[in-house]
Amino acid sequence: MTHLAPPPPPGLRPGPVPGFSVVIPAYQAADVVGQAVASALAQTVAPVEVIVCDDGSTDDITGALAPYRDQIVLVRKDNGGGASALNAAIAAAGCEFVSWLDADDAYEPERLQALGELAAERPDLDILMTDSYLEAGGRVVGRFTELTPFAERDQPTAILDRCFVAWPAIRRSRVLSVGGFDEQLRIAYDWDFWIRSLHAGARAGLVTTPLHRYRISQGSLSGARPAAIRERVTVLEKAAANPDVGEDERPALAVSLRSKRRRALLTEAEWAIRDGEPDARRRALAVAVARGPRFGARTRLKAGIAALLPAAAARRLARREQEATGSRLTRWAPD
Repeated sequence: MTHLAPPPPPGLRPGPVPGFSVVIPAYQAADVVGQAVASALAQTVAPVEVIVCDDGSTDDITGALAPYRDQIVLVRKDNGGGASALNAAIAAAGCEFVSWLDADDAYEPERLQALGELAAERPDLDILMTDSYLEAGGRVVGRFTELTPFAERDQPTAILDRCFVAWPAIRRSRVLSVGGFDEQLRIAYDWDFWIRSLHAGARAGLVTTPLHRYRISQGSLSGARPAAIRERVTVLEKAAANPDVGEDERPALAVSLRSKRRRALLTEAEWAIRDGEPDARRRALAVAVARGPRFGARTRLKAGIAALLPAAAARRLARREQEATGSRLTRWAPD
């Protein structure tokens, strides 16, 4: 299968096909986790183990996993969020690579075979991914790399601009060497991890065939939520304090950080207006007069009007949201 990756180091020779542990973090996912497990067990090259981490669910995940109980490892823990569930599953894994599968997603049958072939051909790679179908309502609406192009070169700089790594297999020793996923982050812990890993020397490769299905739900469209946008700012501010980020990469980091701060300020104002929050006028006015994150004249004018007429602005935003719902499914990509 065709793949994209940074140029190999001189003299690189193929290596053995590694073993894979499939790790599935699950929270309140009893209605979907069985399908994810089934897709992991149906691989043309079987995983060595499938590990499900129940992150303190209160639904019947035990019943959902009963048909597979003798084929999986089940780890249980108190609820701590996605990062902590991943860390717990990876800690229980015993293979060279851990392959991430969310409980509401699925693998195509050839996924691990393709990743194994890539790992054998390019033993210098620590992060292995395939392209992903974006699926909504049982219908494919796009592919991940159409919206977030994979970076073959200068990956440490490119990852500061966009999260071009998604749902990969990761060399377990690399996860442990950088301290795992940051459990203080609730949403953007994946982007933070790729930033830290690539700046610590990891390299990523992509099988261009889509062999993973990301199933978009209404909750998956939470990328527009203020908390999600603001946490991306936090991730980039954390990167700015990382000594592994070199001086030649910092201009790109500064551009990305300005963009995310601007988007966070605008999104927070829009949601405050739409939801009628007490500080809605203040947030809209902050956009209208902002000096740091620069907005265009039209955006400033709309924000000023929203500060004066918040009820009218809320109705306009609601109409825009309703009109955009369908097209968002075809445009959507996580970052």
